[in-house]
Amino acid sequence: PAVTSAKEILGLKPNGIFLSNGPGDPAVLTYAIKEIKEILGHAPIFGICLGQQLLGIALGGKTYKLKFGHHGGNHPVKDLETGRVHITAQNHGFCVDPNSINKRDIETTHINLNDQTSEGMRHKKLPVFSVQFHPEASPGPTEAGYLFDEYIKLL
Repeated sequence: PAVTSAKEILGLKPNGIFLSNGPGDPAVLTYAIKEIKEILGHAPIFGICLGQQLLGIALGGKTYKLKFGHHGGNHPVKDLETGRVHITAQNHGFCVDPNSINKRDIETTHINLNDQTSEGMRHKKLPVFSVQFHPEASPGPTEAGYLFDEYIKLL
């Protein structure tokens, strides 16, 4: 559950931690951000949508409200490592500000081709990465499955 403490989570000795999607403004979820900060570095973390936004804040960044939000199943997202463009499903109104993150520690991995917003990031030292879109929705239908493979390798 969202209100589970870092101490309780780490007491379970998890192989990995998954930060799932959810509604709302991530900046007001201070209880979750506090616990994520305590979890960082203790187990691999994969964040999706709200999970990316919370990670962005926990890693020292900021989020902002998008003018129109991203909703639906036809958003082109570019993987900056491979150059591939994925058609993604999205449902969010907030985004991590890529100019607010520490670029020495965090790199942008994906961008939205409609508005150039952040769609993914990875920590350069810790086993932590996230995407803003919904790879589990499979609009491609399987082109984003590699993200789950990457997470399993971290485990």
